[in-house]
Amino acid sequence: MDKMKTVGYEPLVNDIKEMIHKKHYHAMKALNAETILLYWEIGEEIFKQQEENGWGKSIVQILSKELQKEFPGAKGYSAANLWRMRNFYLSYRDSERLAPLVREISWSNNVVIMEKCKDDLQKEFYIQMAKRYGWTKRVLTNFIEAQTYEKYLLNQTNFELTVPENRKVQAMLAIKDEYTFDFAELTPEYSEHELEMQLVNNIRAFLTEMGGDFTFIGNQYHLMAGSRDIYIDLLLFHRRLRSLVAVELKIGEFEAEYAGKMQLYLTALDEQVKLPDENPSIGIIICKSKDKTYVEYALKRSNVPIGVATYQLRSSLPEDMKEMLPEPEEIAERLKIFEKG
Repeated sequence: MDKMKTVGYEPLVNDIKEMIHKKHYHAMKALNAETILLYWEIGEEIFKQQEENGWGKSIVQILSKELQKEFPGAKGYSAANLWRMRNFYLSYRDSERLAPLVREISWSNNVVIMEKCKDDLQKEFYIQMAKRYGWTKRVLTNFIEAQTYEKYLLNQTNFELTVPENRKVQAMLAIKDEYTFDFAELTPEYSEHELEMQLVNNIRAFLTEMGGDFTFIGNQYHLMAGSRDIYIDLLLFHRRLRSLVAVELKIGEFEAEYAGKMQLYLTALDEQVKLPDENPSIGIIICKSKDKTYVEYALKRSNVPIGVATYQLRSSLPEDMKEMLPEPEEIAERLKIFEKG
């Protein structure tokens, strides 16, 4: 007698696959937390023994040799890494806020943050970002070197009021305070059209400068508002946000009327272009200069997500960027966004 053919098993297979993936993830997460705890305790013990016995840095050389004899093939017990464990403990032992967080990211990411970040608020920002978005060591390093923390604090948007909680952080990271278009070859008295065409003609460099998650849809993108023609300078799409992004270019100082015009663009995009599974459109107004207080007032009453940035034509960051950052209390308040959602 022929056996009955087994059909309809796909849901079972998918359920068990998902179950295995979840268990593997939780196991790896638990293993990582235990590894970080072990490194913390090793670092603590090295520091305490140094204090009690007056030993110098050479103790880690001796300890490294002995541990590698005891645990042949085990990684992580080099003299350099043991010294990092000591510094790791010293970096976070007095921080009730950061000490638990460091267990939630990999050791390699912890080392990058510890060695490249100076203060606790900056460290918290990158720990939270690495945790939330699963950044690799290379990605984390790139974000730190690009001064993402400073740009996140300096950028001007109304996203706190206009973007849902689950997309707010990603949206804020999508907007820089300043863009560098050092690839653009412009005449001394260039026009907005010239600037736009330089960005389009160097589209790869432009999208890289925008942040890497953008794709290009078109320039002078045509829409109708009733019987009126409207044209968006540059229309992009942000893959992580799943949002259309309208970019308006201005070669002068920001004016409040630009925000009103952008509101019209975003409304038209959402009604005429946005697909049902996409999120509401976002606007970026890029000007040559801006008055931060004036921008703040201009965006305060807008009910659509808009960011205002500036651009420069040479590759250098302001020397006084640190002086431009908010006070530590305000930074700590802004970092609380990571505790939500």
